[in-house]
Amino acid sequence: MKYKNYYEAMGLLRTATQAEIKAAHRKLARKFHPDLNKKADAEARFKEVGEAYQVLKDPEKRAAYDRLGEKPENAEDFRPPPNWNDGFEFSGGGDESGAQGDFSDFFESMFGGGDGAQRYHPSMHAAGQDHHAKVMIDLRDSFTGAQRAITLQMPVADAQGHVTMQSRTLNVLIPKGIRAGQRLRLAGQGGASLGQGPPGALYLEIEWRGQARYRVDGRDVSLDLPIAPWEAALGADVTVPTPDGSVKMTVPRNSANGKRLRLKGRGIPRATPATPNGDLYVVLDVVMPLADTDAEKAAYGALRDAFKFDPRANFTGDST
Repeated sequence: MKYKNYYEAMGLLRTATQAEIKAAHRKLARKFHPDLNKKADAEARFKEVGEAYQVLKDPEKRAAYDRLGEKPENAEDFRPPPNWNDGFEFSGGGDESGAQGDFSDFFESMFGGGDGAQRYHPSMHAAGQDHHAKVMIDLRDSFTGAQRAITLQMPVADAQGHVTMQSRTLNVLIPKGIRAGQRLRLAGQGGASLGQGPPGALYLEIEWRGQARYRVDGRDVSLDLPIAPWEAALGADVTVPTPDGSVKMTVPRNSANGKRLRLKGRGIPRATPATPNGDLYVVLDVVMPLADTDAEKAAYGALRDAFKFDPRANFTGDST
């Protein structure tokens, strides 16, 4: 996916005001309109300028785009950084026209499609807009439940059209058993009503903060557990770290590398009485010690002589 430099497409600096963005769009849209410009690349440039304007005219989209920084080195094969929008609060507004557009993969990956939502027009008793944000929590919070202080940032444009980030911190109750992708609804924490209606709600989409040790699939959790060769061969009682604390587990005798052991019900706990707990799967990773000293080399030699084991006895180069 190719990175799109929206400022460059419109001939603007990153410090451009909203008025400068609007003026540049008016000029370029007329210049490259297919009805007025018959050059081969006119229609493509017209679409490029239109897409850039969809982002830069909107303080929220522009602030989200600016988070990516200057043009990246891998511009020809660009992927947004993982969780680039963590804690970024979006309001529920859309494009005033409600029109769909033919947008690039880059645009789709960031914003999920065109501005197809209707612009919000509050009446005297209409509720405020709902707001949305993605937030990262620790996997442990789903096992135990927790109360966390979560800081959100929302872009706000001043009278000159310059965008600044406004922060707020909320104390959020994380319910036990919540999963990635689920949303928490905080009533009254969205946009204020311009009339006499109630404020909107804030929806927090849950994602896991970097979990190098664990892999999560629904309510099931997996991890790789390093064990010694003699533990795999002779069996052993080992301690397994889990997001909810350590547990004891027995490694069966003659366990092979990659063997999966299931700890029933030790995954993400149920959210309701009708929901079963997930399971924890322990994948054995047999780690071979190095033979650096004479004693260690002798120990490996003794194993070789004792077993007379040929791991390639049934292995040939014939693939048929």
